[in-house]
Amino acid sequence: MYQAVSQSFFGVDVGGTTVKLGLFDQDGHLLEKWEIPTDTGDRGSHILPDIAASVKTRITGTGEVAGVGIGVPGPVDQAGTVFRAVNLGWGVFNISEALGELLGGIPVFAGNDANVAALGEMWQGGGAGYRNIVLVTLGTGVGGGIIRDGKILTGARGAAGEIGHTYVRDGETEVCNCGKKGCLEQYTSATGIARLARRKLTGTGRPSSLLNQNISAKAVFDAVKEKDELAMEVAAEFGEILGKALAATANVVNPEAFVIGGGVSKAGNILFDYIVPYYNETVFHACRDVAFELAILGNDAGIYGAAKLALDNRAAEYGKLGS
Repeated sequence: MYQAVSQSFFGVDVGGTTVKLGLFDQDGHLLEKWEIPTDTGDRGSHILPDIAASVKTRITGTGEVAGVGIGVPGPVDQAGTVFRAVNLGWGVFNISEALGELLGGIPVFAGNDANVAALGEMWQGGGAGYRNIVLVTLGTGVGGGIIRDGKILTGARGAAGEIGHTYVRDGETEVCNCGKKGCLEQYTSATGIARLARRKLTGTGRPSSLLNQNISAKAVFDAVKEKDELAMEVAAEFGEILGKALAATANVVNPEAFVIGGGVSKAGNILFDYIVPYYNETVFHACRDVAFELAILGNDAGIYGAAKLALDNRAAEYGKLGS
């Protein structure tokens, strides 16, 4: 067990199944990480007490725990108020105050999980060296986080960066998880890519290595690497939709880099072969000079970003006290 030292920070990433926790020093070194189950029973009322109890087991020395950062799957404003986290059973409340009270007054700073992951990738991951990035996570859904001048862009109610629900296509008949139709997530998430492939295969009778296997995003891009014609058409459709959506995003926030994460990013740089041409074709000329990078922190991005959130906020508070 790590003995607490001056200026140590906890990063907490709350997921629907598990809560990931990490203990960091102020230089960003991960000293210890662990997980606990996410107890969503009783409208999620046990989650924060469980987190507090787990954190307390790691506070064993006499040094200062300077702060705790936490990322949660829902909109969170700058004051730490979460505006419903449906997967956890939470309504509207101030998570920073609630967890801080359970921790005996240790300062707590909260953010949306995708935004916090973006901060982590900027700090120690694929976005290192940049101050203005957009993280796009292509997993079961499509998440996003915007970092502007090294800080999370939260928006008025914590919903900035929800690029997965950008409207991209008319005439869609299936419903997105958000309740709308035609969202980016429906075509560029792992499930969306598989759906594009199934649609293209249906009734065509065309030869493809995808015909005799369980279709997944991984299977599609594995087939692309083998020059499967139908899979390459799916990848082109994916690239056009995502490339144009990222161009629209760039026209608003003008990032230095897009960092692509999530399970789909495991396909590697071949993704950029399909995304970048459509991006360059449609983006405003002043936003064309942007880097495309792969995320590298994986499932640890959330705890890194949460710790960074706490570190930055505490540093700002110390600065005010010293001014």
